[in-house]
Amino acid sequence: MNILLISERNVTAGAVSLGNRGLFVLGLLFFGVLPMLSLYAGYQLGGAGENRPELITQAWEDEMASQRASLDEARQVAEANLDALTLRMGQMQAHMIRLDALGLRLTQMAGLEDGEFDFNTSPALGGPSEGGESASIAVPDFLAQLGELTAQMDDRDRQMRVLESMLMSRNLSAEVSPAGRPVKKGWLSSKYGMRTDPFTGKQDHHKGVDLAGKEGTEVIATAAGVVTWSGKRSGYGNMVEVTHGNGYVTRYGHNKEHLVQVGQRVEKGQVIALMGNTGRSTGPHVHFEVWRNGKTVDPMSYIQASR
Repeated sequence: MNILLISERNVTAGAVSLGNRGLFVLGLLFFGVLPMLSLYAGYQLGGAGENRPELITQAWEDEMASQRASLDEARQVAEANLDALTLRMGQMQAHMIRLDALGLRLTQMAGLEDGEFDFNTSPALGGPSEGGESASIAVPDFLAQLGELTAQMDDRDRQMRVLESMLMSRNLSAEVSPAGRPVKKGWLSSKYGMRTDPFTGKQDHHKGVDLAGKEGTEVIATAAGVVTWSGKRSGYGNMVEVTHGNGYVTRYGHNKEHLVQVGQRVEKGQVIALMGNTGRSTGPHVHFEVWRNGKTVDPMSYIQASR
């Protein structure tokens, strides 16, 4: 078999003569070696294709693990923030309970009108809106604002307690300091100080004031205190003595009947006796004395103090 070799210019360049062995080798090359090379190349390509899903699967697993780690971290942060919010909320609720209780006491102590400060309802709020979209507050900023609000509530709590203490001291002082008339009805019949004694006609020091009235008129305590005498006493007839504290003692003499006993606590304005004419007396009246630190003082300044 002859194989002609032709150049690009269609000029015969030469010829190759193949015998039977040459033809066998050439046939083996085309029909044996080349298909085997093709099969091998396909096998290698197929093997490489089979390795790609494993790589993709591994990449997915790595990504999922990273996402799970991120989610776990986010959940831990959220739980920590929720715990902090819950703690702050409990603290603020406790503060509000104390502030409400303080507010109610202060409104009562200050004598404010009913409904002027109602701590059982939310305060009235309002006003126009500027419009537009508002951004949600971030958790750290929210926690910071909660901290500031808690500090403000603590400060208000301290201020209100100081105010409560001041009001209480003022009210207690007002309760134990004699003020007002010792009778609901009556008129001044004798002043405090030097006067002509109605029994001897001589000048004598009158230790109190006399308020005359109808027998049986109610005699009232001019301040809160404890009864330290309730019975007969020389010159006073039936007398009630009340010790108030802060050095104050008041006496109510010439009573017809006593309505309190020794050791009993009385409130300001409480009826303690009925006006009478007992003891060294010329008619129904109450002899009212005010003692301060062991000495008598003019009761008129205390009677007029409530006006």
